[in-house]
Amino acid sequence: MNNSTFHKNFKLNGKSFITNEEVLVFSKHKLPQLYFFLKDWFDVTSIVKVKTSGSTGTPKIIQLKKKHMINSAKATGTFFNLSENTTALLCLSPDYIAGKMMLVRALVLGWQLDVVVPNSNPLHKITKQYDFSAMVPLQLENSLKEIYRIKKVIVGGAPVSKMLLEKIQKLPTAVFATYGMTETITHIAVKSLNDSAMSLRGVVTRQSQNYITLPYLKISKDSRGCLIINAPKISDASIITNDVVEILSETEFKWLGRFDNIINSGGIKLIPEQIEKKLSVIIDYRFFVIGIPDKKLGEKLVLVVEASNLKIEDLKINIENVTSLDRFEVPKEIYVVKEFVETETKKIQRQKTLDLILK
Repeated sequence: MNNSTFHKNFKLNGKSFITNEEVLVFSKHKLPQLYFFLKDWFDVTSIVKVKTSGSTGTPKIIQLKKKHMINSAKATGTFFNLSENTTALLCLSPDYIAGKMMLVRALVLGWQLDVVVPNSNPLHKITKQYDFSAMVPLQLENSLKEIYRIKKVIVGGAPVSKMLLEKIQKLPTAVFATYGMTETITHIAVKSLNDSAMSLRGVVTRQSQNYITLPYLKISKDSRGCLIINAPKISDASIITNDVVEILSETEFKWLGRFDNIINSGGIKLIPEQIEKKLSVIIDYRFFVIGIPDKKLGEKLVLVVEASNLKIEDLKINIENVTSLDRFEVPKEIYVVKEFVETETKKIQRQKTLDLILK
């Protein structure tokens, strides 16, 4: 990219800049975690190398075009009405796409971006007010008392639990869930999670739990029922996902679960994420369901709970009382583990967690 290509109103931790070199010098000394990405962003090449999170497989390095990242930033600005001089907080790791794109949005749109060290309680000691931020659910959970300081928050990286959903309903902050991945340069669809978000986006309804797509793309499904994203502004080729969806209109879809998580138990296909939604009514801990090999069924459904003191027999009784569960959706076994295996971005690694248990 050419020199001084960032927006004239761009600020980083309160400091303005005239040249790319000034941004690099400042970041190298004050924000070294941003320096290497900014160095890549300002160089003459047209691509940026980005690491995937590894939540559904081995982390890998992929190449993204800078022009596509710029298009994504502009789309977010338009969708959420975040123009120049927007105040934003970066509390995610800049090593991954969600953190990088917060920085790109600030550079392209002219935001005033403050950067804090990524941790599970990012608003601790924060006294300023912000227009926008991006968080993972754990950060949101730990920031509920201070979240009023931010007008709009997007949440991604993991599903928002039923308990957290209930806690955010009456907050003045508009909270949105996002759908996306590294290949889509963060989110390509959004859904409202609370009343404040619904009042901002009249077309998005929290009750339906459906995602509304950003305006620059088209969606369809493949033979597996998985989402296909055709978005020439952010990807030269169509993106074929492993996400099983129900398409409701040209701009609206319902996410059902991951194709690679589907369990074939005795010829019955079970979608773990749908079962987890039903179980969330009675389980207050983090948990997931997964299939393990079974001689009779091929795969059998088991429940894995993260807890230190949990009475399995009591949980079994509670599960039996969940009327929405089909008989095939009742876990055949329950495992309890103190800590889940996670990626660097705090996403649960289901198979690796199960492998530790079965060993």
